[in-house]
Amino acid sequence: MRRIAAADWFRIRPLADGVTWIDEPWIKEFYRCNMWHLRGRERDLLVDSGWGLVGLREHIPLVTERPLVAVASHTHFDHVAGHHEFPERWVHQAEADILAHPTRLGTLAEPYATEDAFDALPPLPGLAATYCPKAAPATRLLEDGDVVDLGDRALEVIHTPGHSPGGIALFERATGILFSGDIVYDGPLVEGCPGADLADYVRSMRRLMTLPVRVMHGGHFPSCSGERLQALITDWLRKRDA
Repeated sequence: MRRIAAADWFRIRPLADGVTWIDEPWIKEFYRCNMWHLRGRERDLLVDSGWGLVGLREHIPLVTERPLVAVASHTHFDHVAGHHEFPERWVHQAEADILAHPTRLGTLAEPYATEDAFDALPPLPGLAATYCPKAAPATRLLEDGDVVDLGDRALEVIHTPGHSPGGIALFERATGILFSGDIVYDGPLVEGCPGADLADYVRSMRRLMTLPVRVMHGGHFPSCSGERLQALITDWLRKRDA
């Protein structure tokens, strides 16, 4: 399998509302984490940090221009392996220990982080049997109802257990933007991984249905409208009820 130069590893796409979509296009879509950069007046926000195989701060100037807080939607390896690069690291208290003391099993690098997830490989070997995110102890522990304050923008922390115990979504009520992590996105959802809980999943989905979402930026796959989110959750709940 061919290797990709570090300078070509990431893809950056500006969207509306001051949001920038960052991802790693050489990873197959199902395993490819979306990283969301949101510009604020006093600080910027980065939701998730990808596989950590190529340095974000070295190759994406956008994340070094201003003070920035890196928030983990949850602590699976594909979402937090770049968090150690950032001085401000926020995570829900239920998964703080994993971020501080990551293991292959705890982050699900075992069994999911293999070359089968790639269409092309990063410039240096990084998928050996010892691959694991680096320790990135949290500088702030988040709980349901907390606010991520960017100065002129405020995002509410919504605890969404189900996919993982400390999963969170971030909701900006002023704009209707939801950063949903892996609890819901417009693609095949993962409900049976270690740490998942179906009863929690159902409760989280029902809660998200009550939000006046205009656009959802998920942990995987492309963004979608609030109407599409409602349809996704309605269909998911109907299948569970059946």
